[in-house]
Amino acid sequence: MSRNNEKNIKKHNDKLHKAQDRLKQAEISRKEKLKQILKKYNDTNASETK
Repeated sequence: MSRNNEKNIKKHNDKLHKAQDRLKQAEISRKEKLKQILKKYNDTNASETK
C-alpha cells in the first residue's frame, strides 16, 4: 500500500489550499485596514490644514 493514494493526496491538497486561502485573506484584510488608516489619516490632515 502506497502513501500516495488518492485519499491522502486529496487530504494534503485540501489542507494546502486552505492554508493558501488563509494567507490570501490575511493579506486582503491587511490591505483593507491600511486603506482605512490612510483614509482616516488623510481626513484628519485635511481638516487640520483648513
